[in-house]
Amino acid sequence: MVMIAAVIPAAGQGKRMGDLSVPSKQLLELEGVPAVIRTLKAFEATPEVDAIALVVPPQLCDEFTDLVQAHGCEKVRWVVPGGKGRQESVYRGLQALPETCEYVIIHDGGRPLVTRQIIEACLKEAKTAQAVCAAVPVKDTIKVSQDGRVVDETPHRSTLWQIQTPQVFSYPLILELHRQAQGDGVQVTDDAALAERYGYPVYLAPGAYTNIKLTTAEDLAIAEALLTRPPYRQQDEGESDAACGSRVRSGFGYDVHRLVPGRPLILGGVEVPYHLGLEGHSDADVAVHALMDSILGAAALGDIGRHFPDSDPAYKGASSIQLLRQVLTLIGERGWRVGNIDVTIAAQRPKLAPYIDEMRSIIAANCQVAGDAVNVKATTTEGLGFVGQGEGIAAYASCTLVKA
Repeated sequence: MVMIAAVIPAAGQGKRMGDLSVPSKQLLELEGVPAVIRTLKAFEATPEVDAIALVVPPQLCDEFTDLVQAHGCEKVRWVVPGGKGRQESVYRGLQALPETCEYVIIHDGGRPLVTRQIIEACLKEAKTAQAVCAAVPVKDTIKVSQDGRVVDETPHRSTLWQIQTPQVFSYPLILELHRQAQGDGVQVTDDAALAERYGYPVYLAPGAYTNIKLTTAEDLAIAEALLTRPPYRQQDEGESDAACGSRVRSGFGYDVHRLVPGRPLILGGVEVPYHLGLEGHSDADVAVHALMDSILGAAALGDIGRHFPDSDPAYKGASSIQLLRQVLTLIGERGWRVGNIDVTIAAQRPKLAPYIDEMRSIIAANCQVAGDAVNVKATTTEGLGFVGQGEGIAAYASCTLVKA
């Protein structure tokens, strides 16, 4: 099976960006989403890409690792400390890949508006070439000047192309070219130039004028403006499968617990009188567990098992409502708030109708939403299955998140 990996160099200091509010320009937010996450999500959404090596500032490896995990970037298998410059950083990323890799896509972490379509166009061209780069025709007339004062010549614009990333290569070839360049002391500004330097043809694939690189503060403003227009607005609203954040997201959660003696029955934060309770590491509030999973799912933050593992004694007997507050803190740190909630509890016994309003009030108060933004309902399974036999209780939850 052909393995295709991506190397995303994101170790640049961003000196031309001016004073930064974050330790790396890759962490600057565009429409509430860190730039590097927008970049990674485009590759996450490209089925042909199997794995990603993210190259970051050495002192920020832990921060970037936590960030990609929090945003559900599952294809990122290696977070690699970068080198002194882009070329060394890319080389380190290439060295992290397995020998089974056949093609590698190299893309600047600072080009967050790349789309799946651009990536796939480069991969398509790479089927018959060893070196491919995204490019667009130059729009402006270009002048050549040796001293910066007098024009020496004007090349014909029809022959000029503005080179971008992604760039796709045969993995063994580009790895060897980087090794050779290091030995020869050759420095280039992009990886395609290495192929040119050592005599390999470089083919062009269609890029996009919107595939800009974040270099100066003005680029940030341009990127923000572009994100309000197609195709990025459709992506943000979930109208396409390309990878960007959204202003409104939805999530779904499901949980089930066994009924056992000797435990209180906690549902929706309410202790319901009953001779059985739900078995679990925490208080086993199946309704709130389903709700937490729906919230985490909408924010692409995994599930409650990742954040509150039952192997951790810290959560033994924990209140699920308190865990819900931690989940809300997590999404709040990423610019989200709850829009509305719908929870269904499936239980044959006991009757839950008398406790529904209190559940709604508790959930609404802790999620900081109005009472009419929370719906809780209970149903039976007409005696069918483990729920119908009184062996356990299940819960389903859906929610929407909106930008805070």
